[in-house]
Amino acid sequence: MSDETQVGIIGAGPAGLMLSHLLHRQGIASVVLERRSRDYVERRVRAGVLEQGSTDLLASSGVGERMTREGLVHDGIKLRFAGEEHRIDFRRLTGRGITVYGQQEVVKDLINQRLADGGEIWFEVEATAVEGIEDHEPSIAYHRNGEAATLDCEFVAGCDGSHGIARAALGAESFERSYPFSWLGILAKTPPTSDELIYAYHERGFALHSMRSPEISRLYLQVDAGDSMDQWPEARIWEELRLRLAERNLEPGEIMEDGITPMRSLVTEPMQRGRLFLAGDAAHIVPATGAKGMNLALADVKLLGEALTAWYRSTSADLLETYSDRCLQRVWRAEHFSAWMTALLHRDPAGDPFEHKLQLSYLRYVTTSHAAATTLAENYVGFDGG
Repeated sequence: MSDETQVGIIGAGPAGLMLSHLLHRQGIASVVLERRSRDYVERRVRAGVLEQGSTDLLASSGVGERMTREGLVHDGIKLRFAGEEHRIDFRRLTGRGITVYGQQEVVKDLINQRLADGGEIWFEVEATAVEGIEDHEPSIAYHRNGEAATLDCEFVAGCDGSHGIARAALGAESFERSYPFSWLGILAKTPPTSDELIYAYHERGFALHSMRSPEISRLYLQVDAGDSMDQWPEARIWEELRLRLAERNLEPGEIMEDGITPMRSLVTEPMQRGRLFLAGDAAHIVPATGAKGMNLALADVKLLGEALTAWYRSTSADLLETYSDRCLQRVWRAEHFSAWMTALLHRDPAGDPFEHKLQLSYLRYVTTSHAAATTLAENYVGFDGG
């Protein structure tokens, strides 16, 4: 294995793998360091909604064949509240839709392509430090098989999540918000009851019905921030889903994965220092309500790949120097939309009846006003206006 490369990438999620793939297509060498095993990374269930910009990137870069074949194209979503159902028609309102295709499937496609191209992905290798980013001689210290070593680079891309070493090494300011509730999510072998995503606001809390295939559903419940899975036996999960979604015929199926995820927002600003650049969850976290996490990650590395390509072709640093500013315009728009969707659809744990009435009023406004529905639609499918 190499002990030097042009771009060292920490983290084999969608951001790190896509960046490595884009660089390879421009003749730029990279090494991806991932502390988990390949099997763990490929099984890690995450988001599943792709904006048009994300599907275009996957297709144009040559890794979208399976997505095009197996992805589920949706032209809208359903909102349910107070015994009512309303559809937000994305296609009519914006001319665009979304594609449901699991993040782990994107990861599998990228790993297969990188390995087929001879790319270096070092699994079960833990990056421990990033050094020299201000001296134009960066390096990544790491452990492999219990031994310490160093990877010398010309640039470092931190794609290792909000708790990774890259964000800590950057030392930038972070803006954070925590929510007083979490999401309990399950991946289950049960056919979806709807052909589009269902977002439900209920007196007992939020619920979401999504899907991964015609046979597998992804379902979520709003739960208290301090809850654990021990408090949620399978029978209780299914009964609560049926109640909040108003889907009495929802069939219990084998739960292949479950877990509780805290809801939080985080933005690190700026996203770069010296020759270290952050991308994806290493730079920003959004509540899953707005379906923005993977889309932001792919948008980041598209810009970073273009900036690094410009530097290697002409030593022009213009795009590298403005990388953070250009990313953050999109990031803060996504943060606002995700926070707005979260506030709109989640019940206040304190049970404030006044707030409940306000939420119902605004939901009716969104579903009856063309302007309000368009605002939701254009942000959901991906707003490119900055």
